[in-house]
Amino acid sequence: MSFDRAVSAVGEGAEAMFWTRSPLSQTKRLYLAPGQLHVSADDVQITTILGSCVAVCLWDGEARVGGMNHFLLPRGLPPSPRFADHAIPRLLEDLRRRGAQPSRLRAKVFGGACVLEALRDKSALGACNVEAAREGLAAAGIPVVGEDVGGNLGRKLVFDVQTGSAWIRVINVQG
Repeated sequence: MSFDRAVSAVGEGAEAMFWTRSPLSQTKRLYLAPGQLHVSADDVQITTILGSCVAVCLWDGEARVGGMNHFLLPRGLPPSPRFADHAIPRLLEDLRRRGAQPSRLRAKVFGGACVLEALRDKSALGACNVEAAREGLAAAGIPVVGEDVGGNLGRKLVFDVQTGSAWIRVINVQG
């Protein structure tokens, strides 16, 4: 299978994004790396892998536009989609530019696990990321209609921009 490279619209110096086709249809599938976000009104599935990171999926069913971010930390500088306090407002702004109305947006939140056994008693990074997502969405008045967060296992996430549907598969890596 060949990969097409598409330059992301996620700010200066953003890494390229990788496009493939869904194995079950001709739907385009985009892999979202940590610190990236993508918004589209096209027939696209956005996919990513999450551990302690969090992905917020937003969808406007009337405008049929949606997007997803993948952030690593609750806050930070310089402004970047790597941080929830920048990634969520940026996702909202990009959706508005594509015709979404904030009053119609619905959110789904995924990730926030503690996948490293050595850090389970010491680190709450995943929980802090989940809380940052919930706080950012609440501040914007966007209801969370679904989530799969926390725990000790990673997740593969697929978000369908046309339908607002999201699927996860738990990743159980045994070493």
